[in-house]
Amino acid sequence: MPTNTYRAIFTLADEQMGYVTTAQAGSVGVSPMALVMMARRGTVERVSRGVYRLATYPTFPLAHYMEGVLWPAGRTGVISHETALALYGLSDANPGKMHITLPAGFRVQRQTPDYMVVHFTNLPSDDVTRLEKLPITTPARTIRDCIEANLGSSLIKQAVADAAATNRISPMVAAELLRELDAAGHSRASV
Repeated sequence: MPTNTYRAIFTLADEQMGYVTTAQAGSVGVSPMALVMMARRGTVERVSRGVYRLATYPTFPLAHYMEGVLWPAGRTGVISHETALALYGLSDANPGKMHITLPAGFRVQRQTPDYMVVHFTNLPSDDVTRLEKLPITTPARTIRDCIEANLGSSLIKQAVADAAATNRISPMVAAELLRELDAAGHSRASV
């Protein structure tokens, strides 16, 4: 294996906790067959269809989330909804599944794993940040998504309070989110 092939893969994977997709590798001139050969030699490990991990890369506690956001072939997802609440430590949310968001027009070409819930919406770049290299919705966007998904109001109020107490959202944004929660509650009650 030429050193420049590994270097190209490493550069991509280094930004993603050691993970790289077949499509990303192709964007730097590394063919799918080269990835297969690297896997046979033990340089990379195939973790799922189209997703590889550098074999010698350090393991991160959140690495399985990175694998999840890279799972959709052709597009990187963003950790969102209850999963983002839990990763931020906002409220007592403890989701049983990993929530990711993909663009509204994107169509997944394979069956969604049982451990994952996929949401579709176009996220403005201001609504996406990184947590230990992991793409994740911002705290304010996360709470808005949970309001829209009808997560329990007590968890949302707790998330708003926790986010404000840790300066992840401003007092003005906290008040706005609580108004949105009240408005959503009134509209559900009147339906």
